[in-house]
Amino acid sequence: MTEWKNWAGLETASPRRTLEPRSTDEIVTAVLAARELGQPVKMIGTGHSFTAISAPEHTMLRPTHLGGIVAVDRTAMTVTALAGTQLKTLNAELERLGLSLHNMGDIAEQTLAGAVSTGTHGTGGVVSGLAAQLAALELVTGTGEVIAASPTENADVFDLARVGLGALGILTTLTFQVEPLFVLEADERPGTWEQTIASYDELVDANHHVDLYWFPHTDRMLIKANNRLDVPLGEAEPLSRWRGWLDDDFLSNTFFGALTRVLNLAPAAIPRANEVAARALTARTYSDTAHRVFVARRTVVFREMEYAVPRAAGMAALREARRVIDASDWKISFPVEIRCAPAEDVALSTAQGQDSVYLAFHVHRDADHEAYFRAVEQVMVEHGGRPHWGKLHTRTAEDLAATYPRFGDFQALRDRLDPDRLFTNPYLRRVLGD
Repeated sequence: MTEWKNWAGLETASPRRTLEPRSTDEIVTAVLAARELGQPVKMIGTGHSFTAISAPEHTMLRPTHLGGIVAVDRTAMTVTALAGTQLKTLNAELERLGLSLHNMGDIAEQTLAGAVSTGTHGTGGVVSGLAAQLAALELVTGTGEVIAASPTENADVFDLARVGLGALGILTTLTFQVEPLFVLEADERPGTWEQTIASYDELVDANHHVDLYWFPHTDRMLIKANNRLDVPLGEAEPLSRWRGWLDDDFLSNTFFGALTRVLNLAPAAIPRANEVAARALTARTYSDTAHRVFVARRTVVFREMEYAVPRAAGMAALREARRVIDASDWKISFPVEIRCAPAEDVALSTAQGQDSVYLAFHVHRDADHEAYFRAVEQVMVEHGGRPHWGKLHTRTAEDLAATYPRFGDFQALRDRLDPDRLFTNPYLRRVLGD
């Protein structure tokens, strides 16, 4: 029996069958067999969600043979890829084609299906979420039907399935709107808590993409502003190989991982360590192909909770989260990340219908996160927050329904596409109900 485990090591499952389909037809066969048995079936990704959203209960499908680009339309500016393709692979192939996604998050290990289905997003831009960049999708339903969906074909399915949580079907292909490859300039600099918070709206409005990191127990911030440059790719000025290795491999991963492991054993030293680390930050500016700036290498395993709150409430929610942290005896060694995203029309996107500020809270994989996340989650809820579907939270269908205007429409489509609940698991029963 093969064990499934997610990246953070928090969730495990022991599926009874494991299959590696090579085509949509083989996925259909697996779904129909599962339906005949009356047992659930789940296509997994890389397990990068912190929740058990992709945990298989009976039959586990691996996307081992379901990767790669299958179509490029330079007139429509779309690219279609198999749903098991990893984001890092898509980025590399798009670069080879002289193309790029408009926006993305800072981790690229996920499969396209997993990233889209959980509402993975970046910061800023015209659109932030991957799902909002979709032009079409194809999925296999719980009855074995293959549905192609776009704004002009099965539009009702496309409308609701872009963030589908894996509950509506097994995605087979995803078609993204793309654009010509472009250069981003990264401007990274230290800042102070009060000044950065007070000028947040101006900072976001003056830059294409802004990402902030607050170091708990300090008044220090790291500001990352990424802006498009109207220059040929050959005129980009990337970090030297030495500086990139030192900053992004050694300091941000090797050294930081070792430091946080040690600090787990001596938590009283964390506030001072955070202060020293924050004060040691220096400014740097560089430019490179977009995905090389958007994406960061992450080898330190952590646990994360992230909430989207209405942009108008974002800084108030952050201030209150800090008040809760400062009033506690927790010692938090990982920064809090702050991003901003424009409103989207995707039904279960956390930015659905509202400009949003994303507040992400992290701890080392070996640290106890429960009290910290539980208290901060209450703050996020009080400020109208929606939890990231792939990150830790305690919300249930009963209270989530009130935060999404089209939650009922999604449930109705689920009843239609997966009447026997072949694609369910304990996490989906919690957030969507039976």
